[in-house]
Amino acid sequence: MNNASKLDAVMDACGEITKLAAMIVEDNSKLATIALLRKISEAVDDPEHEIEVKRVAQVVNSGLIEFYGYSTIQGICKSIEETEEDTRTLHDLIDELNALVGLEKVKNKVQDLIVYQKIQKMRREKNLHSAKNTLHLAFTGNPGTGKTTVARIVGRIYKRIGLLSKGHFVEVSRTDLIAGYQGQTALKVKKVIEQAKGGVLFIDEAYSITENDHADSYGRECLTELTKALEDYREDLVVIVAGYTEPMNKFFESNPGLRSRFNTFIEFDDYSPDELEKILASMCMNNDYILDEEAKEKVHLYFEQQISTRDENFANGRLVRNLYDDLVMNHARRVINIANPGSAELSTIKLEDFPFVFDETADS
Repeated sequence: MNNASKLDAVMDACGEITKLAAMIVEDNSKLATIALLRKISEAVDDPEHEIEVKRVAQVVNSGLIEFYGYSTIQGICKSIEETEEDTRTLHDLIDELNALVGLEKVKNKVQDLIVYQKIQKMRREKNLHSAKNTLHLAFTGNPGTGKTTVARIVGRIYKRIGLLSKGHFVEVSRTDLIAGYQGQTALKVKKVIEQAKGGVLFIDEAYSITENDHADSYGRECLTELTKALEDYREDLVVIVAGYTEPMNKFFESNPGLRSRFNTFIEFDDYSPDELEKILASMCMNNDYILDEEAKEKVHLYFEQQISTRDENFANGRLVRNLYDDLVMNHARRVINIANPGSAELSTIKLEDFPFVFDETADS
């Protein structure tokens, strides 16, 4: 607060900055945070401001990061930016969904949801009876199968067809919902719900809320508040819970009241070797890399072997991302030793850049 008051004084802001800081400290106001960040940016970027103004602005910025944590501030900025700047049409968003590699069952299910919800909205506008089904969804499957990506798209689509007022995306985990002492968990959940209203609240590994089973009173407190919010704000809030299939099934079996608030369950299958290849090819193309034919063959064999030996922790898209990062780094180590490399050498990933050694004759 003291530093905010100093910035107020050196910028002649007439108390506005101090007021914003107070709103942040007292209410954790997201809008006040955005406004203060804009003031800080204005102070730092304007060449007419003196060095003292810039220095105080940077101190206030550091204080904000210390208060929230860097990742939280990033999330606040990102959610506001997405809500303000996403001008894509419904057709654009459906195209984005359809452009995702694989996930055919998921795409079909989401398309059905869109059609159903659009018709129910039309029926309400004509004073016809419409089902009171909730919009909340449960996504199940292994990691790296696109659950978070699809959840973001669903939020934007629901905004575009008039089911959500904002369509923004708030992602949380157990840590964001459960406090360290009795009575505070409900307050944390209410704060998260308030941030998510009008958009999508995405809870990954939702079963971790009750990971200590019946002994976890904090988890029960969280679920009580969350279940209430699912009903109270069903008109302008979509909650999407996600995680591994079996733990999610047990999570819902142990809490019938929670399960009754979810109408739609979507299973995300693991990717096939061909789909993993397409994801890698897309990542390469988007970053101006190509795989030569020998490298492609090696990659295909690698993905086939990984899938044949997969377990419940199979990483899917994350496996592709890790391989891509290794390929690019090995390519850089090789090409740096070439005198005056041309565009082809700077962009072509070869067999020798492949980072793993494995038995290509093994029975898959």
